[in-house]
Amino acid sequence: MQHGEVAIETTVRPENLPLGAVHTASGRISAVRFLDEPVDKLPFDKFDRIRLDEALVNATRATGMNFTIYLGDLGAESNDTAFELLDSLDDSAHSVLISVSPGERKIEVVSGSAVAHKATDRICQLGITAALPSFREGHLLDGLVSAVKVMAAATTPVRA
Repeated sequence: MQHGEVAIETTVRPENLPLGAVHTASGRISAVRFLDEPVDKLPFDKFDRIRLDEALVNATRATGMNFTIYLGDLGAESNDTAFELLDSLDDSAHSVLISVSPGERKIEVVSGSAVAHKATDRICQLGITAALPSFREGHLLDGLVSAVKVMAAATTPVRA
């Protein structure tokens, strides 16, 4: 999983990839399919994914932190799962992970060790607070974009 990427599955081993899929050097999975082969239902359409990607890229550029979103099951220990997901990132120390489990109605926002002084608990809570009204109305994408934008606006850039 890379920063700025919407992740649906946590770890994919090469031997578990379907025929025609490859794990690229950037960490993304690239796959081909036959024209008549059905596509699994994605959580967002093309334009929604572009909108979310723009929010993630702009937040990452503005703050120097790698914003990442995970959608999926978080389990009973959702905070522990969020930190495990954060640790799986290539540059976890400089990352902020927004983990959402719509089916469980859970959201966790965690930050890496190098940016924890910038993405504080207060900033993470602001992101959750920004997302909740949209989530309550069933607008997952709007909530995610709001969380990313509010957190980026409330965070000063990280200086190297």
